[in-house]
Amino acid sequence: MMYGLIVFLPLLGALVAGAFGRIIGDRASQVVTSALLIVAALLSGIALFTVPYGEPFTVDLGTWIVSGSFAVDWALRIDALTAVMLVVVTWVSAAVHVYSIGYMSHDESIPRFMSYLSLFTFAMLMLVTADNFVQLFFGWEGVGLASYLLIGYWYKKPSANNAAMKAFIVNRIGDFGFMLGIAAVFLVFDSLAFDTVFAAAPDHADHVTRMFGASVSTLDLIAFLLFIGAMGKSAQLFLHTWLPDAMEGPTPVSALIHAATMVTAGVFLVARMSPLFEYAPTAMAFVTFIGAATAFFAATVALTQNDIKRVIAYSTCSQLGYMFFACGVGAYAAGIFHLFTHAFFKALLFLGAGSVIHGLGDEQDMRRMGGVWRKMVFTYAVMWIGSLALVGIPFFSGFYSKDLILEAAFAAETGIGGFAFWLGILAAVMTAFYSGRLLFMTFHGKPNASEEVMEHAHESPPVMTVPLGFLAAGAIGAGFLGLPMVSGDHAFWAGSIHVRDLAHNAIEAAHHVPLWVKLLPVVAGVIGLAVAWTMYVANPLLPGRLANAVRPVYLFSYHKWYFDELYDAVFVRPARGLGTFLWRKVDLGVIDDWGPNGVAASTLAGTKRIVRLQSGYIYHYAFAMLIGVVALVTWYLLAVQG
Repeated sequence: MMYGLIVFLPLLGALVAGAFGRIIGDRASQVVTSALLIVAALLSGIALFTVPYGEPFTVDLGTWIVSGSFAVDWALRIDALTAVMLVVVTWVSAAVHVYSIGYMSHDESIPRFMSYLSLFTFAMLMLVTADNFVQLFFGWEGVGLASYLLIGYWYKKPSANNAAMKAFIVNRIGDFGFMLGIAAVFLVFDSLAFDTVFAAAPDHADHVTRMFGASVSTLDLIAFLLFIGAMGKSAQLFLHTWLPDAMEGPTPVSALIHAATMVTAGVFLVARMSPLFEYAPTAMAFVTFIGAATAFFAATVALTQNDIKRVIAYSTCSQLGYMFFACGVGAYAAGIFHLFTHAFFKALLFLGAGSVIHGLGDEQDMRRMGGVWRKMVFTYAVMWIGSLALVGIPFFSGFYSKDLILEAAFAAETGIGGFAFWLGILAAVMTAFYSGRLLFMTFHGKPNASEEVMEHAHESPPVMTVPLGFLAAGAIGAGFLGLPMVSGDHAFWAGSIHVRDLAHNAIEAAHHVPLWVKLLPVVAGVIGLAVAWTMYVANPLLPGRLANAVRPVYLFSYHKWYFDELYDAVFVRPARGLGTFLWRKVDLGVIDDWGPNGVAASTLAGTKRIVRLQSGYIYHYAFAMLIGVVALVTWYLLAVQG
């Protein structure tokens, strides 16, 4: 009963606000959706303290599909991994719902917005409680639909519509690989139930598939296809371009979708599929490579962005890379631990940025901020807490999880593990730098906003600051709370995460790395913050001089490695050109002119000619009758003669 309430209370809130919002009003819609999420969050907290260390179980809801040997049930899979994800989703979502009461107070369609938030939360909860691949795909696509609605919430803005379409299309690319992976699972295992597939995975470890004239490991192929879906949903390199544009949505959407829930679905997928990935070493190496490359790439881009939300968005992309390469080296628990801690401090940073935007009259460009910390002392304090957690400063939550990931990558003692470790260290330096840059440009220095804006700059109301305080507590304490997740014996997970060799697992090995490996991430963070302070507080003219001195490098970072321009040239413009050709030449010129439109035009022309015979003159009709009689007599005579 409790787990059903956790999943379906947000759906109830979405239905009430969506269907009856105009009747019950804005305030009632906010109260209903927020209250139901808070109840779900409290129940999720109970689950986190009761489910781990115990045997996984399912809550059957009913039969869904039965077709021959293909059968799918509605069931909620409850285990330690589910419990962690339930807390992440509901706690952050509850904070976002309450925060939105203040942030969206002047919006025209409050019930619609609250309904979308709750619908998204329901879809994400369906995803993390799925007991089979079809139910997982239902939640997966539901999250995609809800994100489309939320990103394009301000549908009167062309930029918001374009961003929503971009997110939807790029995710469909990844989802195509995901669907192929699910189809391959059914083809190989004749089942889509997790327990059946996972139990049979060791028996297929040496199974080979012929493809394009080559032999490939079947489980490597399946894992690779499933990871393609994860790449799209979690904005990994090559399928990342939708994430920064998604900042067109309201700031609470950024916090919910791009900090704690939707983008972490890919990491959850890899962890849930660990019984398959453990027998797919090539796919694991690919996951590690993509994760490390993404962590580095996104950090380089965040260095030069000026929109406060885009900096945090690329930070999210980078941190997801850390989670993935943790899973890639077999440290699934470390990846989920970082997912857990990251949810709090990244949601805090997004909502803190929203508080700044709210207080400065919707200004998002950090170059037009500065000197506002005295006007927003609480927001300033919690932004520092979130940033220090992100950087990995000791005793903040990110320190425990991010450092463990780097230690696990080093302890893997493989070439790809070493590659991930060193790229992760470089990304850690850049993370500290752009975090300090954001804080110093936003809150310190001389004000760059107009006098009118500075006069009206103010702290956010309690309905916004209370959720910030809650998330700040999580940014500090989530590391302590989550430490049992990364015990070397994996007892916390009780089989929900599978590791082939517990005696030589990555988490245990990470505890025995040299001291310099443990200290290096902290040193990297301190160096990054020190450089940011030097450039943006001690010597504010230095960034401009440096940008001019290395102009090509600066532009390469500022234009996001030109991925958008490259994709536009290679995919978008050719596709648009092909579509225009097919529309004008084939659809209009061939199909319409010679098909429906051509037939209709010929019929109309023939009809007009026949209509001319109906002149209304008696002698015309008599002449026609005479011609008819002559034709009839001629036919008769010829027939008789013949």
